[in-house]
Amino acid sequence: MQNPNTFYKAQLETNQTESKRIFKQLSLYSILRLSIFVLTATGVYFTFQNWQLALCIGVFGIASFLFLLSRYTDLKAKRNLHKRLIAINEDEIKIANGDFYERLDGEEFQNPKHYFSLDIDLFGKGSFFQYINRTAIKEGTQKLTKNLLANDITNIEERQQAIQELAALPEWRQNYSAVAQGVEIEHSAKSIITWLKDYKPFLGKAQYWLTIGFTIASLVLIGLGIAEIIPISIAGYWLLLGLGITGVYLKKINILAQHTGRAKDTFRQYALLLNAIETTEFKSELLQKKQKRIQSEGLKASEIFSKFSKTLDALDNRNNLISAIFGNGFSLIDIRSSYNVEKWIIQYGNKVEDWFEVVTFFDAFNSFGNYAFNHQDFTYPILTEEPVTILAEGLGHPLLNSEKRVDSDLKLEEEQFFIVTGANMAGKSTFLRTVALHIVMSNVGLPICARQSKYKPIKLITSMRTTDSLTDDSSYFFSELTRLKFVVDTIENDKSYFVILDEILKGTNSTDKAIGSRKFVEKLVKQNATGIIATHDLSLTEIETELEAVKNYYFDAEIINDELFFDYKLKQGVCQNMNASFLLKKMEIV
Repeated sequence: MQNPNTFYKAQLETNQTESKRIFKQLSLYSILRLSIFVLTATGVYFTFQNWQLALCIGVFGIASFLFLLSRYTDLKAKRNLHKRLIAINEDEIKIANGDFYERLDGEEFQNPKHYFSLDIDLFGKGSFFQYINRTAIKEGTQKLTKNLLANDITNIEERQQAIQELAALPEWRQNYSAVAQGVEIEHSAKSIITWLKDYKPFLGKAQYWLTIGFTIASLVLIGLGIAEIIPISIAGYWLLLGLGITGVYLKKINILAQHTGRAKDTFRQYALLLNAIETTEFKSELLQKKQKRIQSEGLKASEIFSKFSKTLDALDNRNNLISAIFGNGFSLIDIRSSYNVEKWIIQYGNKVEDWFEVVTFFDAFNSFGNYAFNHQDFTYPILTEEPVTILAEGLGHPLLNSEKRVDSDLKLEEEQFFIVTGANMAGKSTFLRTVALHIVMSNVGLPICARQSKYKPIKLITSMRTTDSLTDDSSYFFSELTRLKFVVDTIENDKSYFVILDEILKGTNSTDKAIGSRKFVEKLVKQNATGIIATHDLSLTEIETELEAVKNYYFDAEIINDELFFDYKLKQGVCQNMNASFLLKKMEIV
């Protein structure tokens, strides 16, 4: 696999070169269009007396102008794609240098009632979400979040294989994201799906054949009028009749057009994304499953979407006054376009949700593939059925700088409970979040920050950041008790949870806290829980002598020459060096 930094710099240079080249072509087409316009106007002016020649010059000039305009529009879209790719690669280089704190942080996804979302820096400024998220569609962001919060311990290997395959396709992923960013979608896919499911058609085949017959009759009348077989004024009365027939359905057509106008850009964008999925040969089982979901009656979903997008464009032409008057007056065009839209909805409306889901799935999983590509030194945990929950070598926090990060080995067996002590700032909380992220990332299918790891899939539940609630009239202590009850009740009903606790019962006095913490840990051990608790209370470590499942570990701190030193290494035993008094004195607080 390519080196990420080298790849991003090469892609940046390639897209910058292409953008400049296309810009020169755009300038040339602008000059040509202006020249064609001037020459056509001049030609028509000087040949006006010979109307046949003037007409030929006018038609040729307009056709040439429209051709150049079409080419200009296509090139402009292509250049905009390269500009988005430039921004994508510039962002990757910035993020690799630690500059990602201004990105979308997902703070709105934090939920105090979720199993772990509030506690492990999954969302918020400097969070794992902020670091990993590359989604370009709102629904893709929601899908990414759903995967991170899922606590799903099934089909992990399937997800690993999908992420590994996407990691090996960096250009494909970038193009997918660049295309997805190409349209600003005002209305959610969910609202469009709801509209399609609830829609009740108001036109049938009779109205469709009426439009065909009316169009043929219009052509005959106009032809007879031009041939002066009948008065041309009859065509004018016929036009008024056509407008009258259209007027009967005008209100319902307006409502339909209002909804299709909202959906048009979404369908155009999704057609391009579906095409990108369809034209790639995937090998992993999960990605192949997703591809199969967008196959319909031998037709590609992208083609079906593309045709529908053109049908919506036809209905949208009613906003053009000339087209609206003559199109409806002579061809009942709005009725026919509305019928075509309704026919599509009847045939494919119930499949759109599946197609949208596949697009958002790839948008979300591209973020996972991108993360794996950027961290090729990380490892995919080996899933095991052995009675060991985590057996990791060189386990570290994935967001810490690799040059400064201190890794530790960890062996935590099934139904084992660690009590971790240590001085302030020695690394306890970071270690807890490291273990938590190991579980979350492993369950998603991501590579984890370790040299190697064996992992028996397990769900995560935490109590680390309890807050009081003025809205619920809850004190801090009551909120914490509520959270701890949630932990106990969850494990009572399902043993497949890994518990992480950080300094529990902070809202009460030290003696009461020590007694309560001890009883709570004993309760968890009695429930055969697996997990870790970090504490400053050394009396809690005495449980190790009484319960075989409990093991003591610590993070150390040393005072050398009146300076505080940390090695941030996990060690077996109980911490003997605390530093609160030293720090108070050192900072001249006391």
